Amino acid sequence: MDVKEKILELSEKYSDYTAKNLSEMIKIKSISLQEKEVCAKIKVMMEEAGFDEVRIDGLGNVIGRIGNGPRVIAFDGHIDTVDLGNIENWDFDPLGGEIKDGFVHGRGSVDQEGGPAAFITAGKIIKELGLEKDLTIYFTASVIEEDCDGLCWKYIVEEEKIKPECVVITEPTNLNIYRGHRGRMEIAVSFYGISSHGSAPERGKNAIYMASRAALEIEKLNEKLADDDFLGKGTITISEFKSNSPSLCAVSDFARIHLDRRLTWGEDKELALN
Repeated sequence: MDVKEKILELSEKYSDYTAKNLSEMIKIKSISLQEKEVCAKIKVMMEEAGFDEVRIDGLGNVIGRIGNGPRVIAFDGHIDTVDLGNIENWDFDPLGGEIKDGFVHGRGSVDQEGGPAAFITAGKIIKELGLEKDLTIYFTASVIEEDCDGLCWKYIVEEEKIKPECVVITEPTNLNIYRGHRGRMEIAVSFYGISSHGSAPERGKNAIYMASRAALEIEKLNEKLADDDFLGKGTITISEFKSNSPSLCAVSDFARIHLDRRLTWGEDKELALN
């Protein structure tokens, strides 16, 4: 039996183990900046899987290591999730971690605790088959990705001094290999109006109306953004809309929209802002 066949055999053997680990992660609410408990759980999982070293860095990332060779590679998966949203929209307990019909159900199962659950099993298999050889392999269960995409690896590179030749990011890809990623910008746009009494709105300048008109134009803009054969289309959407008024019987004097802008090939910050 060659190495590939052995890996596939062990992957199947440990499929229930992988699902159980993922289920345990899901049961721990771990939205951004609240990952401490799930970090501790994952640290124990890595240790029990036989990793050579496991620690939690100063930012909160769980860093597991296998091997001590000259070539350095890494597998990454973030362990924070977005919040649960309107609980009435769920057909099942988002923190239940139910294993049913070959799937693990719950918040974070796909985005993105499934990745760390899988690479913990991968580490276990690597140790069992002695595949590390001349490699140092890091497995990073990273934090704060949803709220501050990129900060986790900025810390790992600059503070932990870990600089792999390549990193496999275990975001869901339907098991395809993706070789690129669109860029991302977060843009806050504020609108300042003039308040007046609600009985005389013509005397004021309603910031909500200003923001709403802009929102409709942004929806149209999304259809016009550049496309790329490899990376796909640039996109823009509004992810948050907030407003303020001196009173519920007064014209709003402030509104703000938060934009999520994805940049495709050929787009940059200046283009997006202009």
